[in-house]
Amino acid sequence: MVEVPNDVAVAQDSRVGRAALDPLDWDKAMVAGLAQDQGVCVRPLARRLVDRVSGEASTVVLPCGSTRESRCPSCAKRARVLRMHQCAEGWHRVDELPEVDLEPGHDEADGDLESDDDDGGPGRVVRSTRRRGDAGDLPVRPMEARTVGRRFTAADGKVYRPSMFITLTLPSYGRIIRGQGVPVDPGRYHYRRAALDAMHFAKLVDRWVQNLRRGAGFKVQYFAAIEPQRRLAPHVHVAMRGAIERQVIRQVTKGTYFQLWWPSFDVPLYVHRSPVFVDGAYRDPDTHQALKTWEDALAELDQDPDARPAHVMRLGAQVDVKGILAGTKDADRTIGYLTKYLAKSMSSPMGDSQQSGSPAAAHHDRLAAEVRWLPCTPGCGNWLRYGIQPKDAGPGLRPGCCPSKAHDAEHLGLGGRRVLVSRKWTGKTLDVHRADRAAVVRQVLEEAGVQVAEPDRCAADVLAPDGEPRFVWSELPPGESSYNAAVFAQILQRHEWRAQYDRAKRVTGRTGPPVDNRSATHPPTDNAA
Repeated sequence: MVEVPNDVAVAQDSRVGRAALDPLDWDKAMVAGLAQDQGVCVRPLARRLVDRVSGEASTVVLPCGSTRESRCPSCAKRARVLRMHQCAEGWHRVDELPEVDLEPGHDEADGDLESDDDDGGPGRVVRSTRRRGDAGDLPVRPMEARTVGRRFTAADGKVYRPSMFITLTLPSYGRIIRGQGVPVDPGRYHYRRAALDAMHFAKLVDRWVQNLRRGAGFKVQYFAAIEPQRRLAPHVHVAMRGAIERQVIRQVTKGTYFQLWWPSFDVPLYVHRSPVFVDGAYRDPDTHQALKTWEDALAELDQDPDARPAHVMRLGAQVDVKGILAGTKDADRTIGYLTKYLAKSMSSPMGDSQQSGSPAAAHHDRLAAEVRWLPCTPGCGNWLRYGIQPKDAGPGLRPGCCPSKAHDAEHLGLGGRRVLVSRKWTGKTLDVHRADRAAVVRQVLEEAGVQVAEPDRCAADVLAPDGEPRFVWSELPPGESSYNAAVFAQILQRHEWRAQYDRAKRVTGRTGPPVDNRSATHPPTDNAA
């Protein structure tokens, strides 16, 4: 949180006849570049803060907090570093964590689903859990009450507790030109299947984890990052605590599948016209007959003994498994590699080759066109295209205009979580990890005798004597905040904080950064356990 000063001054050019341009009049692109160079937010949010007790009003600048490098490189970098520390803290734990109750919204993917299908919610007919005949057998072991890996003792008496780094991919959708990521024959490339697999990839990873836990015999803990391949299909890197036999991992990968039990959406019924919302329901624009509701469509599916899932997805045959030992350089490099693309969009692997009219651009546009019209959830407006009213439908829905980011050209179907973390990885939410990092800096400052303001001093739950919130936050009307002034205020505050922290380190005798911000750009080497 940065308060904007009344003016931002710089030294004037001392040469006669030449005056330096006032920074507040600099070009916006120039100021944005300066913000990126200085590591501050390039899209700051200006807010009005009013203290109801003192009556003071001030303008406060907040970072945008974006996790996408294309929007704000500085905020995206901080978010990525935070994920790196979350990964490092939980990977090689040797102690068992107590049961944790994380609030809704935590990015864990640790559900206890037992069915082999997506049942679509409560009230559905429970389908048989008998596995598909075309799926491989899954290993099963008695479950042990542990989340940490086993210890191994070498001949020299040294004890090891290795962990693993696993990469999973999706299957092929057609031949790809090596090094370019574009189909050899776009006409035979399965774009629809590729789009549906991307939309539901996180569910498939969840199912893989459930099967792996049964095969390994303990509640495996993991930190997984979903990233794009050059062919624009998602794949996942998994940091896994403990060591599991490679044969078990490959057998589980081969036998894992996910079935989507939704009404059929193979053939669109409304292409050049859309249903209209009349009298509380979506109706055919010509006959005014109400479309089939989501509940009725599911009921028909449940009553059909010969019904088939709308989509079945499996993992690819390519599985990369590496053993990682705690405290090694390989472990540090692996964390950087695992989180390397978290700040990138799903279309970023194409890079500069994605020029207008190029094969790469055509491949991207074809996949983007596919994800635009496919339904992403039961409440997606694209169901109208297939003659079905979405779940809990209301006015204003239009096919091809679903607000979910799964449909945009940047995410290419992957509209959900990019990071999947099990509950007992660290037992903390991302906000707690962020607070832990800030606490390290605060401790150094306090040891040096620097008075540090409370981070939540202006929070909405701070009450005035009358029992109402003391501080009132509001957006500034257009024209009342200067972009340049906001950026310069951030830069000045950052320099002040850095100088303050450096002085505190000298006083306390500490060296190095408060936390390890190391990254990596090269994949880890094999260090098999």
